[in-house]
Amino acid sequence: MTANTQDAANVVAINDTTANPAPLGLLGFGMTTILLNLHNAGLFPMDSMILSMGIFYGGLGQIIVGIMEWKKNNTFGATAFTSYGLFWLTLVALIILPKTGGIQAPGDSAMTAYLVMWGVFTGVLFIGTFRMNRAMQVVFGSLTVLFFLLAAGDMTGNHMIKFIAGCEGIFCGISAVYAGLAQVINEVYGRTVAPLGLVRQPG
Repeated sequence: MTANTQDAANVVAINDTTANPAPLGLLGFGMTTILLNLHNAGLFPMDSMILSMGIFYGGLGQIIVGIMEWKKNNTFGATAFTSYGLFWLTLVALIILPKTGGIQAPGDSAMTAYLVMWGVFTGVLFIGTFRMNRAMQVVFGSLTVLFFLLAAGDMTGNHMIKFIAGCEGIFCGISAVYAGLAQVINEVYGRTVAPLGLVRQPG
């Protein structure tokens, strides 16, 4: 037996039998997004309910999912879920830290820059969803629009833009919740109960 044959015989194939973490991440993102944008639409004030969701379900939950996606060799999922988990934590910090008295609250121009950067980041990820399914395209497409609407609202101070952003954000959150629950239901039933809109791959 040659050295190359010996090396080939020693290769161990690992079969990944762990669960799909994406639904958890989509639900953490979607449910927190809905609640925040109900606030943006003017239905209730920014309170501990939204901040708690941002820290735990939207924040820490998505970071955990991102790590799980990394272990499953999913670069897109690891990047997206970890980043949006940290987005929620930074957003909560931007709200809470100024209340300690030692840190200045961000002005409208700073928040505009913050939201535009997240909009650009999300727009690039949206391009990546062209190789996924329609449900993910709706989530990332509507999220890109949401970030730029929120940036426009902060830049102009126009309450109508913020209200429109809130309504669009509720739609974005619902689309993420649907995408997450659809994956769970389809896996449980072993067939497509809730369609995700599979995209035909070239070739």
